[in-house]
Amino acid sequence: MSTVQTNENSHLESIYFAGGCLWGVQEFIKYLPGVVTTEAGRANGTNNNTQGEYDGYAECVKVTFDITAVTLYKLIEYFFEIIDPYSVNKQGNDVGLKYRSAIYSKQQCHLTIANDYINQRADADKIVVQVQLLTNYVPSDAEHQDRLTNFPDDYCHIPPELLHKYKSK
Repeated sequence: MSTVQTNENSHLESIYFAGGCLWGVQEFIKYLPGVVTTEAGRANGTNNNTQGEYDGYAECVKVTFDITAVTLYKLIEYFFEIIDPYSVNKQGNDVGLKYRSAIYSKQQCHLTIANDYINQRADADKIVVQVQLLTNYVPSDAEHQDRLTNFPDDYCHIPPELLHKYKSK
């Protein structure tokens, strides 16, 4: 007799958002409806650790979300609330290639949804947010995880009234 195994986490998926300094991106996203976990990290660099010289990565946040509680389309909509989608390699005072805005995923269907979201916008021709396959991900060091939760007075490029817009009181 065979038993069918079900994956209790089959309703969870991950997407990677890069939108300037990861501290603020993580602090904003962690309170969104349907988000299960967040992790600060580096996307699409060449190193497999955080040591050494800059390797082309983008600061990002790995977002694990419950597809029964929030759509990816809605998460992307939330993400666009905290970025300037017309800015190349810059968000707020954060300037440089590692601060580029991007949406990364290991799943092509996620990239299709992201491209569809951008293309349906009236300003699609001005948007410079990259949508790319995730080729490498490295978690950030411990001091960068939940940084603004642990040190709320640290710098953040996201305005305070927006940063905690979805945080329950």
